[in-house]
Amino acid sequence: MTRLDPSDGLVIVTGAGSGLGRALAVAFCAEGFTVAGTGRRPDALEETRALCRGGTFLPTPLDVSDAQEVARVFTTLNAENGPIAILVNNAAVYPHRDLLDETPESFLHSVNINLGGVLTCSLAALRAMTETGRGRILNVSTFADLAPLPASSAYAVSKGAARILTRAMVADLADRFPGIVISDWMPGMLQTGMGIPEGLPPAQAACWGVALARSSDPSLTGTIFEMDREVLPPRGLKSRVKDMLLLRSHRPRRL
Repeated sequence: MTRLDPSDGLVIVTGAGSGLGRALAVAFCAEGFTVAGTGRRPDALEETRALCRGGTFLPTPLDVSDAQEVARVFTTLNAENGPIAILVNNAAVYPHRDLLDETPESFLHSVNINLGGVLTCSLAALRAMTETGRGRILNVSTFADLAPLPASSAYAVSKGAARILTRAMVADLADRFPGIVISDWMPGMLQTGMGIPEGLPPAQAACWGVALARSSDPSLTGTIFEMDREVLPPRGLKSRVKDMLLLRSHRPRRL
């Protein structure tokens, strides 16, 4: 697959102050990239910077739900550090709150980050990427909307809507900008504050995420990867019979 290198431009990782976002920033830096890591806590971003080796980590305080601030920060990053090559939309909140304990304000707060943040950051990055005709947007996603857990309504709804947003972005942009590759990645259950104690170490997941984000083959647009394996879309009976007759094989790609 075509791979993006540090010479191609800047990497932006949202939610880089902890968990998977921190692990992604460390992994990108280890491969020589300049990484702008966003987050709402400057002290946490400084902790991430202390862990980064090899490349350059730029602590970037930012609330991704603030559209005007996102546009300003991304414009500044682009002007000062060159083209935006990769955006990893990782920032999210998971409040673990029963629906009857939600208010419209608390529910929409989750939506504004988990869905709104993907939209605001993607639009800001695309303004730079469409000028060069090349770039990579990887949305950290989940299947939580298919079978919501108790006390997760805001998370399930907002993350499910973000998967729809990925498909909508592909529908609008794929034909006009084939060099801008957009897809979803499900990292799995992680050993993070939003995950579970027995989950996967975020550093392991970050290795897969960086490999996927660096892969810029247009055939990846619209795909879904879970952990290190592609999730193929369901195929009807006619399609499967035709594949058998033509001796065609549809196998999921591995990272």
